[in-house]
Amino acid sequence: MPGLFKSLRGQIDQRRRAGFRAGQFLLLGSASNVLLQQSAESLAGRVRYIEMPPLQLTEVGADQLNALWLRGGFPDSFMASSDQASMDWRLDFLRTYLERDIPALGPRIPAATLRRFWTMLAHVQGGLLNAAALAEGLGVSGQTIGRYLDLLVDLMLVRRLQPWHENVGKRLVKSPKVYVRDSGVVHALLSIGTIEGLLGHPVVGGSWEGFCIEALLAAAPTGTEPFFYRTSAGAELDLVLRLPGGDIWAVEIKRTTAPKVSRGFYVGAEDIKASRKLLIYAGEHDVPVAEGVRAMPLEQGIGLLRAL
Repeated sequence: MPGLFKSLRGQIDQRRRAGFRAGQFLLLGSASNVLLQQSAESLAGRVRYIEMPPLQLTEVGADQLNALWLRGGFPDSFMASSDQASMDWRLDFLRTYLERDIPALGPRIPAATLRRFWTMLAHVQGGLLNAAALAEGLGVSGQTIGRYLDLLVDLMLVRRLQPWHENVGKRLVKSPKVYVRDSGVVHALLSIGTIEGLLGHPVVGGSWEGFCIEALLAAAPTGTEPFFYRTSAGAELDLVLRLPGGDIWAVEIKRTTAPKVSRGFYVGAEDIKASRKLLIYAGEHDVPVAEGVRAMPLEQGIGLLRAL
């Protein structure tokens, strides 16, 4: 209904003159690029876009953490009757999304090629973007890889985490890190169907990191800017949050029950002058690790950000 936005503009302005300010209309649905462009042209100054993430840990309960991590946050996947039923749903989702939904948005990219690209990203979940290696693996140019990645980022299927760019007088890594945003999609692309299979898979660390990053960003205040930090000398922070008030949080994420951080974390936190230092780990207790650093389960880290 491309004419909807012009009609809404008249309704909104008429109600504004009558003293009603905001919140009269809620439009639900997939945010395709075409719809976003039409709404931006017709409703500038009259619309707010709300990104709705998949199911979150606070919605399903901390006791469901492993199930949410394995199956991902799409409701039909998470609430399936079994792990196999969940996997079947995700495989069907991938197939229909690649073969029908993405082509309907305009891009003429073969479904098999995009599926291979998505799977390659899942294999290096949380790694630095190496466009040359991806291009060689797919037999395309680096420019084409950039186009594929832009598409998946725009569709909110992939997160491109940018490196911290403030001048700290050190040689910083400049390539972004790339994450498939839903952990259940990562596991479907890699044919990981059980929690036991996941814990024994090489991607377990990257999968846990991406899962935690998405959960923390969904809980963070509007306007929070996410980065990662890495120098050529080895200082590294998995996640840097610049909060709307200017505070900077340094976050380390580890799939371990032993709360310990590396020297590179301390150096990185000092470089960016972090006001808060956290370790999100797989344990159950909030414990001090060292001066100024606390280790806590994901649920508690989410609670800290939601309270801001």
